[in-house]
Amino acid sequence: MLFKIKRMKRNWYLFIVCLLCVCLLPRPAEAQTQNEKKITLEFNNERLPSVLKRLEKVSGYKILFTYDDVKKFTVSGSVKDKSIKQALDIILIDKPLEYHIDGQFITITPTGPSKQAKIFDVNGVVISGDDGQPLIGATVQIKGSKSGVLTDLNGKFFIEKVASNSILQFSYIGMHPQELTATPTMSVTLNTDVQTLSEVVVTGMQKMDKRLFTGATAQLSAEEVKLDGMPEISRALEGRAAGVSVQNVSGTFGTAPKIRVRGATSIYGSSKPLWVVDGVIMEDAIEVGADDLSSGDAETLISSAIAGLNADDIESFQILKDGSATSIYGARAMAGVIVVTTKKGKAGINKISYTGEFTTRMIPTYNEFNIMNSQEQMGVYKEMEQKGWLNYSDIYRAANSGVYGRMYKLINTFDPVTGQYAISSTEEMNAYLREAEMRNTDWFDALFSNNISQNHSVSITSGTEKSSFYASLSAMLDPGWYKQSEVKRYTANVNTTYNVLKNLSVNLISSASYRKQKAPGTISSTVNAANGEVSRSFDINPYSYAINTSRAMDPNAYYTSNYAPFNILHELDNNYIELNVVDVKFQGEIKWKALPELEFSALGSLKYQASSQEHNILDNSNQATAYRTGMDDATIRNNNGLLYSDPDDIYSLPISILPRGGIYQRKDYKMLGLDFRATASWNHLFAEKHITNAFGGMEVNDLRRSYTMFNGWGMQYSMGETPSYVYQFFKKGLEADDKYYALEHSLARSVATFANVTYSYDGRYTMNGTFRYEGTNRMGRSHSARWLPTWNLSGAWNAHEESFFKSLQPAMSHLTLKASYSLTADRGPSNVTNSRVVISSRNPWRPSSSVTESALYIKNLENSALTYEKKHELNIGADLGFLDNRINVTADWYKRNNYDLIGIITTQGLGGEIEKYGNVASMKSSGFELSISTRNIVTKDFTWSTDFIYSHNKNEVTELQGGKKRVIDLVSGNGFAVEGYPVRSIFSIPFMGLNEEGLPTFRDQDGNISVSDVYFQERDHTDFLEYSGSADPTDIGSLGNTFSYKNFRLNLFVTYSFGNVIRLDPVFKKKYTDLSAMPKEYRNRWVVPGDEKYTDIPVIASVRQEKNDRNLSVAYNSYNYSTARIAKGDFIRMKEISLTYDFPKDMISKWNLANLSLKLQATNLFLLYADKKLNGQDPEFFNTGGVAAPVPKQFTLTLRIGL
Repeated sequence: MLFKIKRMKRNWYLFIVCLLCVCLLPRPAEAQTQNEKKITLEFNNERLPSVLKRLEKVSGYKILFTYDDVKKFTVSGSVKDKSIKQALDIILIDKPLEYHIDGQFITITPTGPSKQAKIFDVNGVVISGDDGQPLIGATVQIKGSKSGVLTDLNGKFFIEKVASNSILQFSYIGMHPQELTATPTMSVTLNTDVQTLSEVVVTGMQKMDKRLFTGATAQLSAEEVKLDGMPEISRALEGRAAGVSVQNVSGTFGTAPKIRVRGATSIYGSSKPLWVVDGVIMEDAIEVGADDLSSGDAETLISSAIAGLNADDIESFQILKDGSATSIYGARAMAGVIVVTTKKGKAGINKISYTGEFTTRMIPTYNEFNIMNSQEQMGVYKEMEQKGWLNYSDIYRAANSGVYGRMYKLINTFDPVTGQYAISSTEEMNAYLREAEMRNTDWFDALFSNNISQNHSVSITSGTEKSSFYASLSAMLDPGWYKQSEVKRYTANVNTTYNVLKNLSVNLISSASYRKQKAPGTISSTVNAANGEVSRSFDINPYSYAINTSRAMDPNAYYTSNYAPFNILHELDNNYIELNVVDVKFQGEIKWKALPELEFSALGSLKYQASSQEHNILDNSNQATAYRTGMDDATIRNNNGLLYSDPDDIYSLPISILPRGGIYQRKDYKMLGLDFRATASWNHLFAEKHITNAFGGMEVNDLRRSYTMFNGWGMQYSMGETPSYVYQFFKKGLEADDKYYALEHSLARSVATFANVTYSYDGRYTMNGTFRYEGTNRMGRSHSARWLPTWNLSGAWNAHEESFFKSLQPAMSHLTLKASYSLTADRGPSNVTNSRVVISSRNPWRPSSSVTESALYIKNLENSALTYEKKHELNIGADLGFLDNRINVTADWYKRNNYDLIGIITTQGLGGEIEKYGNVASMKSSGFELSISTRNIVTKDFTWSTDFIYSHNKNEVTELQGGKKRVIDLVSGNGFAVEGYPVRSIFSIPFMGLNEEGLPTFRDQDGNISVSDVYFQERDHTDFLEYSGSADPTDIGSLGNTFSYKNFRLNLFVTYSFGNVIRLDPVFKKKYTDLSAMPKEYRNRWVVPGDEKYTDIPVIASVRQEKNDRNLSVAYNSYNYSTARIAKGDFIRMKEISLTYDFPKDMISKWNLANLSLKLQATNLFLLYADKKLNGQDPEFFNTGGVAAPVPKQFTLTLRIGL
């Protein structure tokens, strides 16, 4: 049995071996059968490519050929029961073609030894020229054949059996296609279709071919204009586009610069451009007027609509300037539109990017300002002492005192340990004064620092042809330029696009930001209309303090302010504002291409912003202590205005309404915006000549704002934050009608329909028309007031498309002429709400708080005819290119007529109102814009390009009925509107020199030469004032030069501004304290009779002069507002110097990096030119205190890495 089993195993082994041998033997018979497969085919005058395709199907072979080699041949005849070789011989007979059979492949090539094709496999990779990353899903196809493959996740592809003379076609969405001859190993780079992208104009609602766009616009790449180290991206627009003025009236983060597109468009309105981000209009949480941007009030910290945007997330800016460009936005677009497009994912690009910015800011120095040092200051104090000021009896209990006040307190301070007074002799007093004289305190050094500010941003980009994805996170960590200016901001952004079907896509964008910011404690400034003095109580702004405080003071000592002990370092630690801002936006857009030429889209968005402003005035702060100082001193108690005297008890002594604790003040601003827009777009080409585009839709906007305020009196921060208050606080509030809490709500709604039609003949002649009809609840109830049609008509001629233009090339590369005429509008000033009667509540004055009551009163009578501010605009422009576009010129001339502007009209008082708001004003303006871009030198290793921008704008108020024309309004630094003058005109009191006592004299409203008779509240007789100039510049621009040598890039950018005037800081007063710092002009002050012939600097008034003229403060404030205190606002600024190094590709590829660069940038470095009268005062910055600070000089190191 065992033997049989072994024999059976052996037989199975023999069987398997025989079977393997049979399978592995060559099979020539089968091959021969394949070769000799019979083919039958008929063809009659048929093109050869078609015959070869049919032969490929019936034979089973893969036939490879180049389409250009065979397309010109036709064949006739038939093949019946022939082999493949016989069939090919019949088909190719008498043709200069030959074939080669290699297994399953047949290649057909032109005859001749040099054209003999070889067959091989192709391995290759397709990468992006933008960042060197592999392209996923790129198409690789053999030209003339349907055979093709897609690249894999690594951008690689493989094609078998390709003829050496085959042409491979490489294509990818949004990139230039390429055709290359096949080789065994291929590395192909596809570049972005830059021409196509640059010729697209993004209006926020639609994308248009630039050849068909007839408006005035400027497109800016965020990468090119971005100023590293400045997270507020709107400041980077300065000097980048013709017609766009950016004035940095305050450099504090969160405050918005004063931006004008083609100048002012309203008299009392903000004239701010409309910001549109990814098609959604951005709204401010609080409406801050243009003049209020420089106020220094805490509300300006949330005045920027885009402070929550990460600059690294922005792809480009499109600035729409004329009516043709902005008319699609109708009654929101009178002041221009700035369209921001954020970054999106790109198909085939997978990349992680990091940007790190490290910024240090220079500490200001006193060499930049004309402020006296301590020796000079003490000399002035000595003169003041001789003139009756700074004596013991006045200073010891004065509300504000410095060096002398502290000395007198030391004289009166007894030390029980030593048994002596702190200063007990004349020698010690002189030693104290000498120490102060030599102190020369550097307040800038004490209050400012050059800490490193960091801004980190990480983004991820990914995508395929089905979907794309972009996400980013950023963190800005700024320890602050000066004390209590710390900022932390965090942003997140996600932008996804899904191509659900070939004709259906969905775009979802969500963004959020959180900002935590500190600022010095401040309250709003006030203007004394009687004497013209501007003041801000408890102002501890470090910049303002360093400029206005005596350098003879000790930074570690306590002096007196508001009768209470004061030290600036201590106060900044105990009196500060904490700001928390949250910005959230969600938006979604769906696009459906119902037909190849017809697309529908719907966009919806939700915007939410909440900001809380917490002013913490701690227990031991000067501001809190001032409310309880003087209770043990009768003199101070009777003079301290912060103490409370009960009017119900005429014999009562003043008491403190803040006996313990501090003050917690909170303001909350919230904004919720809902937007929906539905559009349809139709593009069609008739007879290859007639281009027609139609775009239309509707939108609905709903904007809700709320404001709450709470005054937490008596908050004991040092006692576990427990409140402690007395009832007299509420009693005083009732008597003075002061609210300790408030609540406000507002609702703005609008609805609009719009349409745009474009027709172009052969891309040469283009006509464009836009119509929009909208209404809003902010206007009057009448149909004609609430609803408004806006429109635009424009045309363009692309002369370079004409046949005759070829004779001008390449000297002239392109020429486009365009013109437009439009009507756009604006809703007017945000504070004008009297389209309906405005009823407010108040507590009328009563002699006793026990009989107080609430009442309603008519604040503004109804103006049912209140309607939009409107603007007609004519724009004529030209785009020119020379020397193969090495020189490009864009020029625009425009003329505007603004009418129905909202202003104030004086009435006879019927209905209880003397002054009313209405559409009673008009203005006209015109301007010219020029942009020149040149590529001066272009070589393999070195390039030099130049950009020059110039803009001119002038305006004039042509009609202004009535209005507030007080002297104080006309002479203020912000400017005021007067018929026949620019919209922001500054007037000055005529300075007539000094009199024999050194006091300033002026021509007053009565035509007399007087010292202190100027009446600041005069309305009827203001003709005595002299026109000084406009507060807004008339000529602005920039000059930029970029030099590139191999991997280095040097950028020099200069901005300039001319044509405006500036009111110099109001530093002259009738009396000074020993806290004050004085300008160096006082070195040339009037001292003795006769000096009036040689100087215009007034005398330091004596006590006798002050008592002889109780209105002497009017004289010195008149001097501050006089013709002697006006300077030109012209300047030329070195805005940016930067050097960038891009590491070589071959180096960073070893580190698996896509890109690596380092950039060193100096920003706002110095002024090349400014009026000498400014003496260090920044021509753009208004030193108003509060939270305002100038844009600093800074250096930034930027690291960019791509993985």
